[in-house]
This record gives sequence, C-alpha cells and structure tokens, in this order.
Amino acid sequence: MNKDSQLSGDADRSDARPILIVPYMWIGDFVRNHTVVRVLKERWPNRPVDLLTTSLCAPLVDYMPGVRQGIVWDLPRSRLAVGRQFGLARLLRERNYGTALVLPRTWKAAIAPALAGIPERIGFVGEFRFGLINRWRWGEKKLPRFIDKNAALAQPDGAPLPAEWPVPQLRVPAEEIARWRQANGLSAGAAVALAPGSVGVSKRWTYYPEAARLLVERGLEVWVVGGPAEKGLAQEIVAAGGPGVRDLTGTDLRNGVLAMAAAGVAISNDSGLMHIAAALGTPTMGIFGPTSPYLWAPLNGLAATVVQDKSVLSCQPCQSTVCKMNDHRCMRDIAASEVVAIAQRVLGEAGVRATT
Repeated sequence: MNKDSQLSGDADRSDARPILIVPYMWIGDFVRNHTVVRVLKERWPNRPVDLLTTSLCAPLVDYMPGVRQGIVWDLPRSRLAVGRQFGLARLLRERNYGTALVLPRTWKAAIAPALAGIPERIGFVGEFRFGLINRWRWGEKKLPRFIDKNAALAQPDGAPLPAEWPVPQLRVPAEEIARWRQANGLSAGAAVALAPGSVGVSKRWTYYPEAARLLVERGLEVWVVGGPAEKGLAQEIVAAGGPGVRDLTGTDLRNGVLAMAAAGVAISNDSGLMHIAAALGTPTMGIFGPTSPYLWAPLNGLAATVVQDKSVLSCQPCQSTVCKMNDHRCMRDIAASEVVAIAQRVLGEAGVRATT
C-alpha cells in the first residue's frame, strides 16, 4: 500500500493523531460543521477532532458532541496578518495533528495548517493553493449543496455521497437552561423565540413586531434573540408587543444558544440562529424568501418552512442580499397572522400551552 492510500484511506485505523477542521466561520455554517465532525467520528472513532473557531463561534463548540476542543484564534477577514498566521501555526504544531480538513476554498485558510507541518491537508482545488494543500479533491462544483461539499472532504476520496448525512447536534444540559432562566428572570412558561436578524437585508422578514403583538395576545411569552446588530429591531418588537416581550439580544452567542434551547418554538429568518435552534431540537420555523430551503435549510428539518405562496415570482430564489426587483414580495407577502397561526399549530403539536 502506498503512502497516499495509507493517509487518505481507512486502512490505517491505528492512527490516533487528532484531526483539525478548518471551517467556515459564519454561525450557521459553523453549526453545519458538526455534520463533518460526525462523519469523521464514524470513520475514525479513535481520533480526537478539534475545530478551529473564532471568539464569536467558540461557545458552540461546548455543546457539540464528539468535539474534543475548539482552537480559538481570530484572523482578520480583510488582510493576511502574517504574524497571526505564524502564531496559529505554532499552536497547531504543538498539538501534533495528523490530518487537517480545510473546508473553505481559499488560500488564506490553508496557510497555518501548512506552516504547522500537518502531514495530511485535505481540501478542494482552488486559489492556487499548491503546496498548502497536499491531498487535493476535485469536483466541488458538481456537489449540489454546501453540506455536500464540506462533508465529502471527511470521506475517502471518491466515495459516493450517502443518501443522508448525519444531522448537526447541539446538546445543552437541562440544569444549564434552568440556571439561565433564573439569571434572566424568566418564567418556566411557554415562550416563542424570535430571530429577526440575518446576513443580508433581503432575508429579513419585516413583520416581527406585529407577530410579537399577536403572540402576546394569545398568552405567549416572546423573546427576541440576536446580536448587537439586532438591538434596534428588538426595541421595535418590544414596543409593539409590550411587557410580554423580552429583549435578549447581546454580544455573547452562548446567550442565544440557551434562549433557543429553552424556547418552545423558534421563528427565524434564514440565519445562524435558525441552524442553532434546529440543531438543539427546538421546533423551528424558518422564513424563506430570496434563498432556497433545499440549499440552505438545516439538515435537521424544520417544524415549518414558511414561504409566500400567493404568486409565482420569476426572480425567486435569487440568493441576493438586497432585493433588486418585485419590491421584496417574496417576504412582504408572508402575513404576520399566517406565521402566528403556524406557530400555534407547532406549539400544539409539541404539547406546549400558552400561559393564559
């Protein structure tokens, strides 16, 4: 058996050196990385798996089964930061990784694993990474979905895609949720978590304030979840819904994870919080307009996929971050009353009752 087949195949099951995943760092993509972890653990159950992570995404690692640790290292998006790359390489070298899966098809993502001398560096062909990646994979453009591209790197080269990938999982201990509720002065009653933010204005459904008011009228507690960028939206939603609405936006992603874990149902745009809620097992409603649920919905499945069905729009899905035609009808024609009715049905199916 030649050296390449020993490294890239499954024959050498005795290799216990850890594996490093260099993932995409957007929150939703980071959650979906857990499918890659699960594929690796099925293939090499005796090899620890670590994730490179940013400070923002680091709390997610604590709730991912099968991940040994997160390597927290923030690299700037807009520049190479040579010193930071060398510092990361030194850190990786100390951990004696045997394999690195470099998921982004970028030159910069492959630098530190190469400088660290990780012997097997797997990635798709792209951005002139010759010498940085030494186990090339081809055919990325033929793979239909983002998850197919990523998880395929965890399989032996040339292996067929499975009918279904393992779904991402986030597990939060019940006692941690209870402590979080107490610390935030939240009751144990039914709550609906609203995630009004997203990357790209066109993916944002704008009727959350009206939906919050209708949910409160039906005796449900409402939580607004998101980051600092959603603070203004949260204030609008609180103003519309009154005392029954809590603004839980903030800078710590862990707070968002715990809110989604504690909620009876989550209503979200196509965003990272949608993927978090689904991976937690919380019944999740995803509101889709410019993006395709087939390509971007969680593998976990959604309690409801909400799309406008009043008319056929030739521009949909456009995958654009800003609507350039049809006045955002793909989202504007989804009524708040429709979303609230679906939420009540989902809550009923989950056995959750309103407080009044």
